[in-house]
Amino acid sequence: MSTSEPRSGTSPAPSTPLAGRRIRAALVGIGAIGRGSHLPALAELAEEGETEVVAAVDIDATAVGEFCAANGIPHAYTDLDRMLREQRPDLVSICTPPTLHRDQTVAALRAGAWVWCEKPPVPTLADFDAVQAEEGTDGGPYASIVFQHRFGSGSKHVRRLLAERAMGRPLVAHCQTTWYRDAAYYAVPWRGRWATEGGGPAMGHGIHQMDLLLDLLGPWSEVRAMAGRMVHDVETEDVSTALVRFANGAMATVVNSVLSPDEVSRIRIDCERATVELTHLYGHSNANWRITPAPDVPGDEADAWRDFGADVPSSHLEQLRELVASMRAGRRPRSSGADGRTSLELVAALYKSAFTDTTVRAGEIGPGDPFYTAMHGDAPGWAPVHSTAPVAAEEVSA
Repeated sequence: MSTSEPRSGTSPAPSTPLAGRRIRAALVGIGAIGRGSHLPALAELAEEGETEVVAAVDIDATAVGEFCAANGIPHAYTDLDRMLREQRPDLVSICTPPTLHRDQTVAALRAGAWVWCEKPPVPTLADFDAVQAEEGTDGGPYASIVFQHRFGSGSKHVRRLLAERAMGRPLVAHCQTTWYRDAAYYAVPWRGRWATEGGGPAMGHGIHQMDLLLDLLGPWSEVRAMAGRMVHDVETEDVSTALVRFANGAMATVVNSVLSPDEVSRIRIDCERATVELTHLYGHSNANWRITPAPDVPGDEADAWRDFGADVPSSHLEQLRELVASMRAGRRPRSSGADGRTSLELVAALYKSAFTDTTVRAGEIGPGDPFYTAMHGDAPGWAPVHSTAPVAAEEVSA
């Protein structure tokens, strides 16, 4: 897929007015995440009259042609720039591997399209800042990251309780993404490599739960971490642990693993008057949340905390609903800009702390810091020792 070269400081084309019509969407990358999560969400909103998928892009001409024919998508492309010129979509949904995200996002923004990009958004903080420099300044277009665990009735309810301090101050938290990936998973050429995946489980797996933790507790202030390669023959880590202090004083432990046969995703927050816990794997509903009040909390108050309302599971669909509403209102969506950057900055800080044996504070990693331009920071024992030439395009197709 062809993409435009990034140019810092340029202004994207103005957004097309969206009032009174469907949002024209294009899908870039037709692999598992594109066809399994993005397309169904777009199709659901199409049924509701909100969107229409006008094009799909992939490097495999035969595959994208068959995909479009099977899903009623009128235009198939192998060239992103050509699709952007000819179709002028309002929204571009990017479902390719991380190494492609920066250039594809920039190309879409310059064409006047909003972007909905799979996590991790880009491999480095420098890439993120380059993308943000291409966003509109008043009304879009903006680039939003897929952090679907923030969305849904459960996280919304708990976010409100924490913001209002209904359960008292948050004190201690635990964030766990302990999953299992075998050798076959890492046989895919772009996985486990800094240049193409950007990092290991902290970047590609645990970032979802860490993002939700930050969304619930607010800004982090410092991190102290360890990382290791314990099983897999990869450039990146396959396990990490971290201690994180938040600006509000709360302290958390974070564990990210792809070595754990008993897989679980978990967030637990102990507040002064209650413990709130989320236990799930790849998505959550109201039933996955549990609130345990302290012994002296009145029953009616605890019952109110446990009333999550109508069940709206976390999903790509719920995030897309909010993104479409933001597009129509011309406002920056959640999980974009500074709101999206904070999770990527935490990952970078985790790596810097682990690889340099230091405590890293929020805002510390910027231009001139080696961890700003590479998550491995050229640290001995972690920087790639083999050729870092990009893998062939056919090896990174999503």
